[in-house]
Amino acid sequence: MIAKGLEGVVIADSAISLVDGKNGRLLYRGYAIGDLARFSTYEETAYLLLFGSLPSRAQLASFSRVLRRSRRLSKPLLEVLAGPCRHLLPIDALRTAVSLLVQDDPCPGDRSLEAVLERGIRLIALFPSIAATHYRLSQGQKPIAPDATLGHAANFLWMLTGKKPPAEEARLVDLDLILHAEHSLNASTFAARVTASTLSDLYAAVTTAVGTLKGPLHGGAASAVVAMLDQIGSESRVRAYIQETVRTHGRVMGFGHREYKVLDPRVPVMRDVASRLEKGRRYYEILRALEREMAPLGKKGIFPNVDLYSGTVYHSLSIPQPLFDPLFALGRIAGWVAHVHEQLADNRLIRPRSAYTGPKARRYVPLEERP
Repeated sequence: MIAKGLEGVVIADSAISLVDGKNGRLLYRGYAIGDLARFSTYEETAYLLLFGSLPSRAQLASFSRVLRRSRRLSKPLLEVLAGPCRHLLPIDALRTAVSLLVQDDPCPGDRSLEAVLERGIRLIALFPSIAATHYRLSQGQKPIAPDATLGHAANFLWMLTGKKPPAEEARLVDLDLILHAEHSLNASTFAARVTASTLSDLYAAVTTAVGTLKGPLHGGAASAVVAMLDQIGSESRVRAYIQETVRTHGRVMGFGHREYKVLDPRVPVMRDVASRLEKGRRYYEILRALEREMAPLGKKGIFPNVDLYSGTVYHSLSIPQPLFDPLFALGRIAGWVAHVHEQLADNRLIRPRSAYTGPKARRYVPLEERP
């Protein structure tokens, strides 16, 4: 029996996260996503994913110091972002930049698990710098140096806008990064593990992951939701939009998930954020109307997913839409690194089989004998 898209196929043991789609649970290393969203920070969550346990105060302080001193982009990378990458989409520029980071690695041939973690921490630190710097350059603006006094999310907003963000805005971006940090063997994470299983390096594995994330069925969903909201235009047109979409066998973006057959546990957190930022605004009212009109489809296992509210949150925070996909990557990089490390700790080349459906054996006819 063929499992299209590998749906339901278990290909690895993993201690990193549990996606319990039947009961609507998401656990990072055993911790419920709701608790992490309420109490944790992205730096602490990244540490948890990489090392398997919550850090002590001293461990978190040390980890944060490493992240902060690893944010600065090298001169060669800045030149590439300002030159060949300047007019690329931000997600394409990020993918290219990850490939180039190998040139700054003093020991690229070191395949030890310790080296993988060191590189991974550096990538976590650099992703916001790459995304913010490239976007400013693409807009004809000068890049802004990182600020070591700011936390991970706040520094990203600083490098993007040149303004110290209010604590509440920085916290909301931090919260978004936590919600997107890990999600078991999603498409990009699986792609990263496949690349890692060949014993290629972390840069190649993460480049693979970023390329996979670009797809609209994965990382591009938040942008697609905002495009849908613009198309609908007003709360009064929601029902007609849904009816037409169903009639033409289209897809209402932000609803349905391969894993969750009940509500995505990240949705209540993101919905609450959206209500604080958007309540009374056009996007938020359309989203709530969409949820009401789509509610009957819950009987078929179709519920809102985290992307339904992500895009409008980004919009409310004045994050440019081209950065929606990279923002997903800014969170997910911690999960990618954790999975590559786990793959290499007990590696076997990932090499599935296919069921051949082509022609049976055929006799080769030399070119001169063919009509």
